[in-house]
Amino acid sequence: MPIQQELKYATVLNKHFYGFCLYDLDSNRFLTGINEDKMFTPASNAKTFTLFAALANLGDSIPGLKYIEHGDSLIFWGTGDPTFLHHRFAAQKVFDFLKKSEKQLFYVAEEDIEEEFFRKGWAIEDYDEYYQPEISSFPIYGNVVTFREREGKIECVPDYFQSTLQYKQNTAVSYVLHRKFDTNIYEHNRANPPHKYSNEKPFRYSTELFVKLLSDTLRREVTCIAYPTPVKRKTIYSHATASLLREMMLPSDNFIAEQFTMLIAQAKYGKFQTARLRSDLMREYYSLFTDKIDLYDGSGLSSYNKVTPRSMVELLVLVRNNVKDVQALHQLFPAGGVDGTLKNAYKLDRNEPFVWAKTGTVHAVHNQSGFLQTRSGRNLAFSFLNTNFLGDAAPVRREMVRIITFIRQNF
Repeated sequence: MPIQQELKYATVLNKHFYGFCLYDLDSNRFLTGINEDKMFTPASNAKTFTLFAALANLGDSIPGLKYIEHGDSLIFWGTGDPTFLHHRFAAQKVFDFLKKSEKQLFYVAEEDIEEEFFRKGWAIEDYDEYYQPEISSFPIYGNVVTFREREGKIECVPDYFQSTLQYKQNTAVSYVLHRKFDTNIYEHNRANPPHKYSNEKPFRYSTELFVKLLSDTLRREVTCIAYPTPVKRKTIYSHATASLLREMMLPSDNFIAEQFTMLIAQAKYGKFQTARLRSDLMREYYSLFTDKIDLYDGSGLSSYNKVTPRSMVELLVLVRNNVKDVQALHQLFPAGGVDGTLKNAYKLDRNEPFVWAKTGTVHAVHNQSGFLQTRSGRNLAFSFLNTNFLGDAAPVRREMVRIITFIRQNF
């Protein structure tokens, strides 16, 4: 097969370990593969598992708040919705609902929550990196502080954190801003940040901090109480599920991915039990895959995650079977040459995109798994997983793009 020849003589790929699997969606059969049964770290390809879990378990809208009204009190619970006061989401139905309520506001924190603020296999030294915010039952501001330069000074959003920013000179040549591990003290090494400086840093989440931030933003008192969960609660929905999935998949947002697992678990069990969710999904769906897989999070940050290229293709078939409309399916993935993480990777062919795929990158890992349409009209699914290469991922990406483009033009 010509594809096998292309892979055999791909000098960049043959300097490291890679796996490839190609599947014909029209005839429902595997076409070819190399190391398709070997284990790889999926990185952000793991978000495709989260995508499927959401499609299988959530309705068409995201539950943003659970509440009851009791006399002059509004008692509310979090759902795990990541969009509350998140800067990428202009519509804020939950915030508007709380703001307009004339009742006293009481927040109920989950007392028996089983979730840590991080997942197994996460890099602890990345605790203050923008891509690893803490997981919580009621996120606020994306669980990050946004720092921006304005008129030569640093401004914080939310401004609650302005008083926690401290100047501490060090020997670093460039401007450095970081958070201490176990506190919400932020230190920077220059009084004047670079022009147009912008950065996001996770904050150390707690129920007490959440209530303070919410009270400050609403400009009214919010009280945290213990309260038994009633059988019936009303729900405020925040956003369309498909739009939030797109926000997760296209820029590869780790925070949204992890909070999706919280949302799904809450919707499925009435509790934040993501380990149970992963176990149930494994038993109901992934145990039917040809190869065994192992997953520890919803974002792909965990180095413990292991999948095969063949399993990734079988997952893509599940996703396709769940989303019957092809255009709607393609909207959930970055389109080569158009948007998301594949915008600059591919060129349009005959003035149209032909690949819709999820990327995944961590140190010495670079992957693509998704859908491909050939010039002849064939609909294919593929998974291309790479590991143990040195240096930048760009040469690996170019070689994958070259081979996927070859398939587009010759099949």
